[in-house]
Amino acid sequence: MYKYETHLHTKHGSACATISGKGQALEYKHAGYTGIIVTEHFFRGNTCIPKDLPWEERIDLFCRGYEEAKYYGDKIGLQVFFGWEETYDGQDFLVYGLDKEWLLNHPEVEHWTIKEQFLEVSKYGGMVIHAHPFRDRPYIPKIRLFPKQVHGVEVYNAGNYNEENERAYMYAKQYNLPTVSYTHLRAHETRHDLVCRLLLEKKKRRAVSAFT
Repeated sequence: MYKYETHLHTKHGSACATISGKGQALEYKHAGYTGIIVTEHFFRGNTCIPKDLPWEERIDLFCRGYEEAKYYGDKIGLQVFFGWEETYDGQDFLVYGLDKEWLLNHPEVEHWTIKEQFLEVSKYGGMVIHAHPFRDRPYIPKIRLFPKQVHGVEVYNAGNYNEENERAYMYAKQYNLPTVSYTHLRAHETRHDLVCRLLLEKKKRRAVSAFT
């Protein structure tokens, strides 16, 4: 059996992460994974890349986590692939199949709409996956679905509640969309994940107490 992590951040490009590219490669190799896809938060999301730098410099910094993970992955026998996670008003999409050189040559990607993202990524042979589509968190204004503008759906995300994953699975099944899973080793829960989880639990407790 082959195990791949399809949704992974490092501290080099994502503000929510605390682990380096090297650290992620070593952790997932130790856990028995075949490979990982490094998908840092892109520039409209929870990125830690300064927005006032030239495009080429921003992309160099953005790719540092992937490049470090790839370097050590090659040494220890872990496959490492490149991707990113784009955000549109709380909706997150994983992009696979394109590379650093493509990003360097397409600065317009930063301003694409969801539809433009799907059409352009498709044109160049990439894939767009809707990440955790039913996640309910204080920072997400509302749940929105785009079955005709994605190639697949993330149906399991270890940072989600079971009902959120179950709804994502039923959504993918209804539209016959391919699926991926985010295993999210528990040791890798970020401060951002933890704060959002606690806020939602607090919100749910308040809702329950209001009816008791």
